[in-house]
Amino acid sequence: MKRNNLKTVSLLVENKPGVLFRVANHFKRRNYNIESIAVGPTEDKTVSRMVITMIADEKSALSFTRLLRKTIDVLDVKLVEEDNVISRELALVKILTKDQATRDSVIELVKSKGVKVAEVTEDSIIIEVSDSFEGVEDFINSASRFTVCSISRTGVTVIEK
Repeated sequence: MKRNNLKTVSLLVENKPGVLFRVANHFKRRNYNIESIAVGPTEDKTVSRMVITMIADEKSALSFTRLLRKTIDVLDVKLVEEDNVISRELALVKILTKDQATRDSVIELVKSKGVKVAEVTEDSIIIEVSDSFEGVEDFINSASRFTVCSISRTGVTVIEK
């Protein structure tokens, strides 16, 4: 995914059924693709935070945030400025390790990148990467020299500094 024109929108919404559908429906109707989405409760269990990334220019993203503010059960919407937030994404990366030499090379990569081994099986290693979007991308690119058989990503989440 290109980082150019990737915009991050943070929403505080009522924690109740149908809100995600209403928000996602705006994306569908305006023909925007959701690049990633992370949703979870906040310190107030009646409120959830949605963090959505999308490809858009600045003008379109600002216009879209105004539309989201008018949505039922949306309490607050911010177009995130990267300088003002801490941003993280979690990825689990499964790499096939059919022989000891490959396994050793994967472990060496894990150590050099400062990520964690989540699980080791007879023929694979599952790696946990928690980093910025760029950090996750960097690790996945580095791991591409091996046989990556599965990747699961949570999507970006943010918190203001």
